[in-house]
Parts: sequence; structure tokens; C-alpha cells
Amino acid sequence: MAPAPRRSVIPGGTLYRGKEGMWSWVLHRITGVGLYFFLLVHILDTALIRVSPEAYNIVIGAYQTPIMGVAEIGLVAAVVFHAFNGLRIILVDFWNIGTRIHKSMFYVVLGLWLATMIAFTPRHLMNVFGW
Repeated sequence: MAPAPRRSVIPGGTLYRGKEGMWSWVLHRITGVGLYFFLLVHILDTALIRVSPEAYNIVIGAYQTPIMGVAEIGLVAAVVFHAFNGLRIILVDFWNIGTRIHKSMFYVVLGLWLATMIAFTPRHLMNVFGW
């Protein structure tokens, strides 16, 4: 007689359950990829100064528009989350109780991120729009 097939102990049969650890991982990867592409574009546009100073000035002029000023808020949001979450990952990896309290630390990261963005956004918008 053949043994009965094993039933999955994972609810819904999937590894991803939408908990704090998964969202931390997803957001860390998304912000990391976004920052990688920002740095790539930043290096390329800065390199323009050696090729054509006029083209460099045009690109920098495009960056000084209100739309790009608002987009900088997204850039800062990505940098701040990636930095705080990176510190959380270091604590999870190297602190004895890090794995037990990783959920709490994720909410601390969100709180610090929110506090930083609340402090940064109004001041940045004042500079962008000249208020």
C-alpha cells in the first residue's frame, strides 16, 4: 500500500503570505533596483560635462523643474527606506534576538521612515516651489 500524499502545512500552498518579512524583502529589492538605475543615470548625466557642457546644462536645467523636484521626494523616500531597512537587516543577521523581533523592527523602520519623510517633504516643497 502506497503512503498517503503529504499535505502542505503552508496556508494556501504558497510560501509568500504577505507578512512583515516578505514586505520588507520586496520593498528593499524595489528600492535597491530603483536606486541602482538612479545612480546609473546620475553617472551618465554627470559624464556629459566632459563630452558636451551645453548638453550637460540642458540636462541640469531639466532637473530643476517642479516635476523633477517632486520626483526627488520619491528618490529620498527610496534612499531613506533602503537605509533604515538595511540597518534592520544587519540587526536581524548579527543580533541574537534579531530574528525574534524582526516584525517589531520592521514597524520601527516604517515609523522612522515616516518621521523622516514628514520632516523632509514640506521643507523640500518650499525650496521647489519658492514658498
